Amino acid sequence: MDFMYDYGKGLYFNLTNRCPCRCTFCVRSKVDALGSAENLWLKKEPTAEDVIEAIKTVNLQDYNEAVFCGYGEPMERVDELIKIADYIKANSDLPVRINTNGLGNLIHGKDTVAMIKGHVDAVSVSLNAPNNERYMEICRPKFGAESYPAMLDFAKAVKRSFGSVAMSVVDVISEAEIAECRDIAKKIGADFRVRGCY
Repeated sequence: MDFMYDYGKGLYFNLTNRCPCRCTFCVRSKVDALGSAENLWLKKEPTAEDVIEAIKTVNLQDYNEAVFCGYGEPMERVDELIKIADYIKANSDLPVRINTNGLGNLIHGKDTVAMIKGHVDAVSVSLNAPNNERYMEICRPKFGAESYPAMLDFAKAVKRSFGSVAMSVVDVISEAEIAECRDIAKKIGADFRVRGCY
């Protein structure tokens, strides 16, 4: 059941292996598993109902948060994500977070921030680069040069809509680039975090 796994004090959901980026640092190119998951490579994508049935087998109060984050981009399956989040919120006080690359609007061709408002509590957006050129080198998005500004716009929209947003970078970029990214996050009004690849 590697579409649901424990990681730290969080209950994590791996809804897809699809992702519009091919990041040079991506954890899935290094290991097959994280946390309690034996293998995060999905043989098939779970339905929302599959995930909800799995949630019924655990005690949600044993966790600090529910997080949509796996080997793919969770916003690829935003409709299913919303159904699962609604079930969690209807049956617990657990805060629900999405870890995303911020390209949901490009993936679906519409405003996905408006879609998730009221269904999740927090959104963390992967910034990962201080400018478009470096983003293209590091994240290699299929949408090309429009990806970086779309990601920034997504983060700004989350900040406006949710009142807060987090942005993060991986520790494989330089200290100077991390400092630039910190300034970008500050201008957006985002919390900022430097994370390891896994």
